[in-house]
Amino acid sequence: MSIIKVDGLVKKFGDFTAVNGISFDVSQGDIFAFLGPNGAGKTTTIKILTTLLHPTSGYVDLAGFDTARQQSDVRKSFGIVFQDPSLDDELTAFENLELHGVLYAVPKKLRRERMEQLLKFVDLWERKDDQVKHFSGGMKRRLEIARGLLHHPKILFLDEPTQGLDPQTRNHIWSYIKDLNAKEGITVFFTTHYMDEADRVARTVAVIDHGNIVAQGTPEELKKQANAENFEDAFLNLTGHEIRDEEASGADAMRMHRKMWGGRR
Repeated sequence: MSIIKVDGLVKKFGDFTAVNGISFDVSQGDIFAFLGPNGAGKTTTIKILTTLLHPTSGYVDLAGFDTARQQSDVRKSFGIVFQDPSLDDELTAFENLELHGVLYAVPKKLRRERMEQLLKFVDLWERKDDQVKHFSGGMKRRLEIARGLLHHPKILFLDEPTQGLDPQTRNHIWSYIKDLNAKEGITVFFTTHYMDEADRVARTVAVIDHGNIVAQGTPEELKKQANAENFEDAFLNLTGHEIRDEEASGADAMRMHRKMWGGRR
């Protein structure tokens, strides 16, 4: 059963075609990696999936809702962790989650139960009353994952979730995510420029380049298709590019997050 359906998706900016009629499905409960070099159309596609952009043409169904026409229902169906931190550093971990729960209209009793459950899940319960500005990068990522899950989404979008973290912390983050996927069956849709993560974590991978899907399958299938021994070489053979860090700012991420909340305060 597909929880994300993309059919003939096109996005143009003036004369420039960023996304060129792509189609793909994501199965419910999958861990799906969406990869591509800068300028390939990856970020534009993700913004359309998360209702931040309207498509020029084509159709996107997310959790049974049309992303262009049923934005409120779509936004309730997913959580998101941005590439750059979008937490309020002056608030505590508890207050950051409380704000998110209120904005998503999670009933107070359920909200508090869920907050405790998630903070314990990401090993931050003992730090719930500490201001986020005192957290390490890995702790902030874990808190953002907890925040993204507070309203019981069916899909979790992760945009470069381990960007800038040390290898040990990266491994811990992915352990939480895989455990979450196994226990709650949540669908994970992620981007990364660490090829070892895509190879090790994803069950399905789609590679986009120049606005087109150039390959899709399991990591092993893509390595065979590209006649490569490792996934990094497979990516290079398929696209001719290296994945580089995406350019974004924490301020941009915060604005995007607020836009998904519909401007509510």
